[in-house]
Amino acid sequence: MTATAPSPENPILVLDPTATAPRLAREFLAKCFADWGITDDHLGRLIVCELVTNAYRHGEGPIVVRLPRDAQDGHLVIEVWDAGEGRPAVRPQNATAISGRGLQLVAEYVDNCWGVRPLVEGGKVVWAKLPAT
Repeated sequence: MTATAPSPENPILVLDPTATAPRLAREFLAKCFADWGITDDHLGRLIVCELVTNAYRHGEGPIVVRLPRDAQDGHLVIEVWDAGEGRPAVRPQNATAISGRGLQLVAEYVDNCWGVRPLVEGGKVVWAKLPAT
C-alpha cells in the first residue's frame, strides 16, 4: 500500500493485522482527537474499533488507519485500508445472531455516510464520516 506522509492534519497509523490492532487504533484516534481539542471521542473510538476489527478478521495484510477531513464540509472521516478483496456489507437484522451487527451500528451512527472504495494497488478502503464535532 502507498500512503502519504503523516501530518498533523492527515495522521496515518499502520498496524499489523493482530488482535491488538483495534486497541492501538482506538488509542491513536483518542490521541489525535485530544491533539485537535476534540473532547468527545466516544463515537470515533467505536467506529475505528469496528472498522479495524473487520480488517483484522476479514481483510489481508497491514491495516492502515487514516483520519482526514472531508474537503467539502470539514467533517472528520475515518478510513481503514487493507489488502483484502472482500467488501463489507451491512447484514440484515437477526435477533438470534451472536455477531455481525458492527457495520449496522456504524451505518446508524453516521447516518449511512460510510462506504467502501477499491484501491488501485488492490484491496479496499472502508470509510465513515463522523457527524459534526
